[in-house]
Amino acid sequence: MSYIAPFISFVLCMVLTPIVRKVAVNRNWIAQPAADRWHQRPTALMGGIAIYAAAALPMAWFGDFFSFWPHLQHHGAGFRLPSIAATAFTGASLLFALGLVDDFLKLKPHTKLIGQIMVSSLVAFLGFRLQWFNSLTVDTVVTIFWIVGITNAFNLLDNMDGLCAGTGAIASFTLAFLFQGVSPEGQLVALCLGAALLAFLFFNFNPASIFMGDSGSLVIGFVLSLLTLQYAGIRSDNMFSPYAVPILVMLVPVFDTTLVTFIRILSGRKASTGGRDHTSHRLVLMGLSERKAVLFLYGVGIVSGLSAVFVSRSDTLSSPAVIIPAGLAVILMGIYLAQLRVYPEKEFSVLRDKAYTPILIEVTYKKQLLLVVFDFCLIAFAYYLSYRLRFSGSDFSYYFQVFLRSLPAVIACKFLAFFTMGIYRGIWRYMSINDVYVYLKASALGTLLAVVVITFIFRFRDFSKGLFLIDWLLTSGFLLASRGSFRLFIDTMKRRTLSGDRVLIYGAGRGGEILLREILNNPRLHLHPAGFIDDDVLKVGKRLQGYPVLGTAGDLENLIARHRIQGVLVSFRNHSFDRLHQAASICRRKGAFIKQFSICLEDVVLPVFTSAKDSISGKTN
Repeated sequence: MSYIAPFISFVLCMVLTPIVRKVAVNRNWIAQPAADRWHQRPTALMGGIAIYAAAALPMAWFGDFFSFWPHLQHHGAGFRLPSIAATAFTGASLLFALGLVDDFLKLKPHTKLIGQIMVSSLVAFLGFRLQWFNSLTVDTVVTIFWIVGITNAFNLLDNMDGLCAGTGAIASFTLAFLFQGVSPEGQLVALCLGAALLAFLFFNFNPASIFMGDSGSLVIGFVLSLLTLQYAGIRSDNMFSPYAVPILVMLVPVFDTTLVTFIRILSGRKASTGGRDHTSHRLVLMGLSERKAVLFLYGVGIVSGLSAVFVSRSDTLSSPAVIIPAGLAVILMGIYLAQLRVYPEKEFSVLRDKAYTPILIEVTYKKQLLLVVFDFCLIAFAYYLSYRLRFSGSDFSYYFQVFLRSLPAVIACKFLAFFTMGIYRGIWRYMSINDVYVYLKASALGTLLAVVVITFIFRFRDFSKGLFLIDWLLTSGFLLASRGSFRLFIDTMKRRTLSGDRVLIYGAGRGGEILLREILNNPRLHLHPAGFIDDDVLKVGKRLQGYPVLGTAGDLENLIARHRIQGVLVSFRNHSFDRLHQAASICRRKGAFIKQFSICLEDVVLPVFTSAKDSISGKTN
């Protein structure tokens, strides 16, 4: 029976979606392109009708609505939660109606919020809670906040073709797997929703022919938030599972909503105002296509879902091996995407008179405060993972207490070494081999200090020399990976976002490398290198800074035609006149320009000020 219901949901959505699309077109229920929206062509609306009908009808059929009545009469010991299918159908129906009214009438944000709070309060009243806190009052408030937050997170995530439906489907199937053998009815609800969304993706993936609207996204967010509450109510020996699993399953919408809300507030914009500043939009700004941006977020959702499954199947001591890397990866991703300038400069100017401007500058631009916190997590995780790799089974349970006692000393020693070696004084976007040497020395010094301090305090009892070797390797690797990722991110973004005339660089030597770096770091040149040519045939087929050496000067004419080259940049000065004359003749014949790159140092001529008054006002002779 559990497999019949999702099959019905899939078929229903496949049949209803084109019908709804046709009706929407006939009645002019069309989303028109707008400045704060991503789509570029008119697209049919009301796809949420098909999603709701396909997912909710099987829930209504298999749900036990009579389970509400015993709950209303008994709230004491031994009370059981009402049917998850019946609860999901009831709440989804109410939010579907709210979303449908909003799709037609455009309700004010506070009106929608009141409706969501009322439905969330009903769910909490029926007994579904996160159970994160011992205090019933606090836990109830947090539960309502969670339902409203996840519901709105999926509403905000509906900003690019296929993103909300695909992410919802991944989360649904992840929860269905988590409910296997634990909650058959919860698994049924998750599979019904996932099957409906999978069918809707056939019409909603790029290029989308129909949008779901609020009537769809609110239903998806609510049902998934309810399912996470059902999972949180399952008893587990893993103390991290009730907290980490719901967050990991919902990582993509939670991350997107947090990032957008935080940056909008710091930018002086209303958090409820629409815009093209979501995670998906920033990925496109980095140079990814719309499809690749959505697929990348699908990948994040799949990885976080697998992490949730690992945590649910692991014990308390093993779970941090996944939870901490996931958290660090999210922090790094947030730092990367927050650096992308989405808003016009004037929108940032509203912060200059605000009290929290220095915090924004410190966190967003200098990044040192946030990166110290990041290193704190990195050091602790490397030390924990060293114990996890060195010991296993009952040995790890014993040595875990040793880990806890010695962790503060190790953190202090490593931070002292990091600060002494000056790793926080470097500019990571220009990371060089010398910086790599500094990081290795800082990591080695930190490990040596930790060994000395632990020997002095604990006489090195219950410690292992091999453990500290593993710790040094892990710390060094994490340091280099985290610092190098900044350089990789910036370099990748520059290469993907280059636009302008396609050019060939003549000379794959030192001058060519300097010229390429100038092009990558100076977008005002409006040049897009396709590759190099060089007179040395041994260099043909090789790569310089990721760009191929396509041929020699003798191949120039064919290369211009094959790669649609608009110009040639000569990166050297000491070369035979005949070669340059030949290249210039080919360029003129093919309608391409040819320019020579040079670096010139000139004397600086300072203006002479006639008086102090003139120097202040800027007047010169």
